[in-house]
Amino acid sequence: MEKEEDEVRVLFVEDDPAVAQMYRLKLELDGYAVEIATDGEQAVAKAMAEPPDIVFLDIRLPKLDGLGVLEALRAQRQTRQIPVVILSNYSEGELIERGLKLGALEYLIKSQTTPAKVAGGVEGWLKG
Repeated sequence: MEKEEDEVRVLFVEDDPAVAQMYRLKLELDGYAVEIATDGEQAVAKAMAEPPDIVFLDIRLPKLDGLGVLEALRAQRQTRQIPVVILSNYSEGELIERGLKLGALEYLIKSQTTPAKVAGGVEGWLKG
């Protein structure tokens, strides 16, 4: 896929294909280039191979959970600065706190957000 210079690249990490597709469609409609990773190991590999501009990260994933992905991204020089927004069904305070401590910009609960809210927030998150 040919990337335009000013195109914002999004890595959306989600193991539920229906959820991933719903968010991908909205983000692409808003002009973002979206790549999907369906497990934690794939997310880390994709981010290392071609660092995205922003990552949306689910917590409960096969092979490596979202917090593990976040730790791996923060440990590598080329991915350390990538903005990460957690998008999860889990709303436990301890998980939210851990995610934010590991460097996530925000922790969104899926039931309280929409693809439009996520797509609308990208520019702000990129400015950090």
